[in-house]
Amino acid sequence: MITHSYGSGSPVTLVAHGLGATPGEARIPASGLPGTRVVVTLPSHGDAPDAPEGYWDYGRIAADLGTVPADQAVGVSLGAGALVRLMSHEPDRFRRVALLLPAVLDQPRQPFTLQQLSDLTVGPPIYVAERRAALTRLAAAAEQLPGQVAVPDASVLAAVSAPVLVIGAVGDPLHPEDVAKATAAAFPDGELWLIDSPSPMITHRTEIRHRLASFLAG
Repeated sequence: MITHSYGSGSPVTLVAHGLGATPGEARIPASGLPGTRVVVTLPSHGDAPDAPEGYWDYGRIAADLGTVPADQAVGVSLGAGALVRLMSHEPDRFRRVALLLPAVLDQPRQPFTLQQLSDLTVGPPIYVAERRAALTRLAAAAEQLPGQVAVPDASVLAAVSAPVLVIGAVGDPLHPEDVAKATAAAFPDGELWLIDSPSPMITHRTEIRHRLASFLAG
């Protein structure tokens, strides 16, 4: 994992992307946030080296994210699951957390293929081409992640006192709204925002950016 920092000062916000995210896509949740934004690039993404054998495990990814000193965090899909795992071990780690499009909580997600991820990619042609190219490096992830959970028991998240915003989608087969609902309910100060779109990061990008900035500002 490598990191790229933008801005300066406090607060410091860790931004963890989803599986197959392009570099530009990974930076979207950081846009408009005050202070320092530390955007991670997981192995086999962007300019990061390929993942070592057996890397694709929520615990291992969470351990990588845990090496970044940050006051608050934003995670998308895979990044959201890794942040949930990290908070299960360190409930006081962050003062605020936003989880976008969580794919799994304490029940295994359905198997998926890289072809499915590719077929579900929508947006401008340049982005679609970049994302489909990015997916070619992730065969091992598609094999290893299905069957895993972010946490074995969601009740451990009751120890997290920080406000947690969960943004879910309606109609997204890879990020079921039931997972978003369960994730928000697992935190004592969890807040759910369901967006009526299967691709909210494209259709509601401006609204998400504003909501994240408002939420993380407290």
